[in-house]
Formats: sequence, structure tokens, C-alpha cells
Amino acid sequence: MGTNRVSSSIDWLLVLFMIPVLGAGLITMKSFTGETSFFDRQLIWIGVSFIFFFFFSFIDFRFLKRTDVLVTLFLIFSSFLLLLFMFGHTAGGAQSWFSLGGFSFQPSDMMKLVVILMLAKYFSRRHIEIGNFKHIFISGLYALIPFILVFFQPDLGSAIIIFFIWFGMTLVSGISKRHLLIVMGGMIIAFVFLWSFVFHPYQKDRIINFIQPLSNIQGSGYNVYQSTIAIGSGQLLGKGVGFGTQSRLNFLPEYETDFIFAAFSEEWGFVGVIILFILLGLIIWRILHIALLGTTNFEILYGVGLAIYFMTHLIINIGMNLGIMPVTGITLPFMSYGGSHLLTEFIGLGILMGMNRYGRVAHRDDMHNEFLGI
Repeated sequence: MGTNRVSSSIDWLLVLFMIPVLGAGLITMKSFTGETSFFDRQLIWIGVSFIFFFFFSFIDFRFLKRTDVLVTLFLIFSSFLLLLFMFGHTAGGAQSWFSLGGFSFQPSDMMKLVVILMLAKYFSRRHIEIGNFKHIFISGLYALIPFILVFFQPDLGSAIIIFFIWFGMTLVSGISKRHLLIVMGGMIIAFVFLWSFVFHPYQKDRIINFIQPLSNIQGSGYNVYQSTIAIGSGQLLGKGVGFGTQSRLNFLPEYETDFIFAAFSEEWGFVGVIILFILLGLIIWRILHIALLGTTNFEILYGVGLAIYFMTHLIINIGMNLGIMPVTGITLPFMSYGGSHLLTEFIGLGILMGMNRYGRVAHRDDMHNEFLGI
């Protein structure tokens, strides 16, 4: 395997679109965090993430089609999620981190990739029979186990992402309208049950605030209220780098993580936001483009699942910054501070690049065997 062959498997347009988004996050952190180390640490995490990205691009991931490999990965990360209840570090009200000195690791991030791989494997072999409701049910179990383990940490945001990964990949796989109605009915019943017996008061407050964002400005609605002020105050061209008053005067909380979009919008304004949206849209386009060039349905579904993962993160994070989605602690891909989510994003993309190494034309036999269920 030559270096040129590996290099050609990397989608350099994707990398090109990612770099300015990463830079936007760094600039926003640098302009607001003063003497703190968020910028420096994020820069290190970006470097480490790119190393993982290129490393995973060298790997032939056809071994992931083996059921024993995927089941092993699923059990390992499910075990990590269980261990969190005994040894996890609590941050932001959720016991969802392993803290090892100066390094923190959130297993739910990597579990999202494992769920995508599990569902890609399951649906790729049963795409002809997807009309059978049992496949919707069985695939739901693959997502339900990590969903429950994450939900009770409690990490509502990651649980929502896992659900939408399953729901999106199920839709792509060809669920019937009748089955979709059954699933939606089950979701409503489950929500009523969770609201009545499971949700914590602060989670209920976030949902109520989602419906009536200005109902409690001094309490549960404070973060969203300040976020909308920051975004609106950016107007057309923004206040300029380092001149975002909402963030600099500490009115806007978590501006390096959950609300970095609001901090960016205040500085760069409507024009900057449009450019950011274009770049994020181009990243999703490249992911889907590579996915559709996949050798078999497994690679195609993995790429589509990865696109769903990024789109869900983007929609929820930007939505909560705009006050049209509940605040769930979901990060903005490539921009929010944090090593765990960055590593997951780059590893997920690295796996996609690795899959891109073997082309559809060179492996028509794989598609034929998969179609026959061999």
C-alpha cells in the first residue's frame, strides 16, 4: 500500500471545508477567554484529532463487517457506560465523564459511532426485508441499550442524538409509513411515561422553556435569553472579533462550549453566520458524497449515519442557541471546546476515509454477496 494511494483516499475538499470552521471556533475562544487556556488546549486537541483522522484513513475497515467485531465493540462501550455509574465524574449535572488527571473522556461520544456501525451492519443485510416490522424492533434494541444507559446518567442530549441516529437510519433504510406511525405513537407514549416518572425537574424546566422560552428569564430561560440577545446584537456584520459584549461581560454562559455559536454570531453577524452555514453544509455534502461511493450498503449506510450524526448535532446546538430547541448540552461540531467530541468526529471521518480506499468498481463481488446475504 503506497502513500499516494492512501492520500488519494482522503477527501481534501472535506478537510478544506473543516479548517475554517475549526478556525472560527479557535478565534471565538481566543477573543473571549483572555488568559485562560481554552484556546491552547483546543489547538492541541485539534492536532491530536487530525493525527487520529489520518491514522484511521490508513486502515482497511472491511473487518468491521464481521458481527463478532461489532458485538465486541458494542459490549466494550456499553461496559464503559455502566462503569460511569460507579466511577464517573459529574459535570453539568450528568455523571458522564471518566476523569483521569487532566484528561476527561466521555464514552457516550464514541458509543454514537458504534451505534452507527451496528445499524449499518444490520440494515445492510436486511434492506430487502426492511418492510418487516421485526427489523425495526430489533434495530431499535441496538439503540435502546445505549439510550437507556446514557439517559440515566442523566445525559439527555446524547440520548437524543442516539435516538435520532437510529430514527434517521431507519428512515433511510426504507421504513413503511404504517410502521412510521406506529413508531411515532410509541414515542409519544414513551414521552408521557418519561415526563411522569423519569424526567428530573431541571429537564422538565428545559422542555417547558423550549415551549415558552421567555417564561423564566431569571431561571431556566436565562441562558437561552442571553444567547438570543447575543445573536441579535450581531446584526449584519457583527461587532468585530473580541468586541462581543454579551460574552466579554459574562452575560452569556458556556460561550466556549454550548453557546459558542451565539458568541460567534455576535462577533461576525449575519454575514459570518451565512458563511458558517455554507461551510457546514459543504461538510455534510462531502460526507454524503463519499458515502454514496461506498463499495457496499454497509459503507453507504455508515456514511449516511455519520451525516445524520453531524446534522443532528448542528440542528440541536444551533436550535438551542436560537431559542427554538431545548438546552441539552449538545456541542457544535468542530467549534465547541472539548477533546472527547473532537476525537469522535475526526475518528468517524477517518473511518469514512478508510472505507473510501476500496472502490465500488473493484469490489462488485462484495455488493453481489451482500445482496444475496452471504
